[in-house]
Parts: sequence; structure tokens; C-alpha cells
Amino acid sequence: MRLILLGAPGAGKGTVAKLLTKLDGSVQISTGDILRGAVQAGTDLGKQAKAYMDRGDLVPDDLILGIMEKRLQEPDCQKGFLLDGFPRTIPQAEALKGMLAKLKIRLDMAVNLNVPREVILDRLTTRRTCENPKCQAIYNVKSMPPKVAGKCDKCGSPVVQRADETEEAISKRLDTYNDKTAPLIGFYKKEGLLFDVNATSSDVVVNEIKKKLGQ
Repeated sequence: MRLILLGAPGAGKGTVAKLLTKLDGSVQISTGDILRGAVQAGTDLGKQAKAYMDRGDLVPDDLILGIMEKRLQEPDCQKGFLLDGFPRTIPQAEALKGMLAKLKIRLDMAVNLNVPREVILDRLTTRRTCENPKCQAIYNVKSMPPKVAGKCDKCGSPVVQRADETEEAISKRLDTYNDKTAPLIGFYKKEGLLFDVNATSSDVVVNEIKKKLGQ
């Protein structure tokens, strides 16, 4: 399957992507992972991106698209891919459309995960992340706490609340999403690729996607 996953921060895109990869071997591609991978690999594009990231600036579209184009041509993408967190803006979506046409890749659909704002706020303010950069395991103090409070089950490192997951920071992220990224819903609707899913359970979302794809 070749999907774009749309939805606000905390809508569950990452969880849904992980469940979908188990179905047919499609790979989950998130821009954050791609950028970190390019930086770690020390590629030319990675070095350029690192300069922006170190300054705390947004990486320009042409750099992200260059890295994305390379990534989509790697062998593991032949079975399919799930774009998680990309595109974020209409210009990125238009550039991606051109790139996919050039690579002769056809998208199956853009899945929009509709989750109420109060559910997202509750999910993210109770989320905790292992602070070990090599682990980054995610917990939830309500629904999936670590076995020992404040310690990662996998590596024993401290489990912390990320600075961008306080209520104030999340409200700001959701406002930014509504301004910049939500217009993508209209873009993919016009393209005839939009599939809206109203569900808070990742398993329900995955089943809806399977039904839509006729799997």
C-alpha cells in the first residue's frame, strides 16, 4: 500500500503506520526519521539539513524533498510506504505529486485521522518518552505506564515528559496544524484521494483502511 497519513499531532499516525507495516511489509516513513537518518549517514543533504536543525530552524522544502526522493527509491519502498507527517503544507503536497509522477509511483489514498481535540490533549499530556536517544520508547501514564514509575522498561533510562507535550505547547502545535496542515485535507479531497476515518482506536482505523483497500 502507498498511503499518506494525515491528522493532528497525537491523532495516532505513528501507531497506525506501525500496525499497517505488519500487514504487507510497507515501510513507515516519517520526515523526522528521514532527516535524522540523513544527518547520521553524513550525506550531503544530511549535512545541509543538520545546519538548519542545529539552529532550530525548519528545514527548507527543497532539502526535505531531495531527501524524500532518495528515500522513496530505496529497495524497501518497493512493497509500499506510509508517509507519516509529510507533506505538511500545500506546496510540499504539490511538489510530492510532481515527484511521484516522475518516479511513476501511484498513491492509493490520503487517510485523514479525525480525532477530537480533547482526546489529543489528554493523550499527549499523559505521554512520556524514554530520554535515551537510542531508545525513545513511548509510554502513557494512564493507559500504558512503565513497570517501574519513571523508568524505561527497555533500557532503564529516565522516562520524561517532552517539552513539546505540555498542555500549552500542545495547544500551540494544534493551532499550527490547523493553520498549515489541515488545508491538505481539501487538497487531497480535490485529488480524489481523501479517506476520512473518525475513530480514536488504532485497530478500528486499520480495519477501516483494510476495508477501503479491499484487503
